[in-house]
Amino acid sequence: SEAAELLGLVPYMEGMRMITVVELVAPTSDENVTVTDTELSSVPVRLYLPRRAPGGLRRAVLFFHGGGWCLGDAGMQGYDLISRRISNELNAVVVSVNYRLAPAHHFPVQFEDVYSVSKFFLQSKVLSQYGVDPARVCVAGDSAGGNLAAAVAQQLSEDPEVKTKLKAQVLIYPALQALDMDLPSYRDNADKPLLSRSLMVRFWSEYFTSEPALREAMASNRHIPAEAGPLLQFVDWGRWLPAEMRGAHRYSRPAAGGSALARRYPGLLDPRASPLLASEARLRRLPPALVLTCEHDVLRDDGAMYAARLRAAGVPVTHHHASDGFHGALTFLAWPLDLALGHRLLNTCVDWLRDNL
Repeated sequence: SEAAELLGLVPYMEGMRMITVVELVAPTSDENVTVTDTELSSVPVRLYLPRRAPGGLRRAVLFFHGGGWCLGDAGMQGYDLISRRISNELNAVVVSVNYRLAPAHHFPVQFEDVYSVSKFFLQSKVLSQYGVDPARVCVAGDSAGGNLAAAVAQQLSEDPEVKTKLKAQVLIYPALQALDMDLPSYRDNADKPLLSRSLMVRFWSEYFTSEPALREAMASNRHIPAEAGPLLQFVDWGRWLPAEMRGAHRYSRPAAGGSALARRYPGLLDPRASPLLASEARLRRLPPALVLTCEHDVLRDDGAMYAARLRAAGVPVTHHHASDGFHGALTFLAWPLDLALGHRLLNTCVDWLRDNL
């Protein structure tokens, strides 16, 4: 994709998006689950409805796919298999959301799409239509989708128009902050597949703008203005990161940049984009969480810090850390990318939902 962009053949993200197209599968129903592509609140979703008799009201999972807010689709084979299995094994309605993507759409469009679907689905009449128990609804997502799930959970907890409260949240190697691009995990895994530091910086910057100046500032970790200093306490990995993840690294605050970028792109300092920036009072209202992190992943420390902050706020948290895991592993569920690791991580999520949703 980089070579094609340099040669002027195709923009970078369009080249990357070809991976998505190759992975797409049709919405195919089977003996256990009815699968359809439809819309909720004018946003495309892939809907999974269990076929067996409910035996009472069902669980529901609102799922947001990963892909750096730029790539991905609910119809990719990995996401289809995840949603199908959750629906079948937990007798749950699964709504997998196809939110709009960057670079055509920047923050907060992606958040607004998933929030609109979530708020619509949580209406009593809609829950009733699908036979869903209003006390057993969860948000979940991986990577950028984990970011969106965390942000949606925070916003729902404060929305006076939403009467139904989430029962749980599942955050799978989530991206949770755009303030510090020099965490130990960014250093340790800068060049590891499938998500290098440079690609994550590209995803974050494209979420806000296609202007190269922001990407360059983020790459040097000089994109946050001095006046944002008070927010750094929320992403202080010297405080929030377990000692075994800090390793031999020593904490230093990111160097302050100018104010121009933050003024042009206020999403940089918005908790809807960086849920780790939420105050403790806001975190206190959140539902129980499963936070899944992988050792060989630049986003490892985002999830670990969020788990620590949630615990400090009194939220029940299960932090599952895969010491042999890498970013994106959960979707490696079918040939030619069928890994035992992917199935193990999915088992962890399904088992937790079975016990907590």
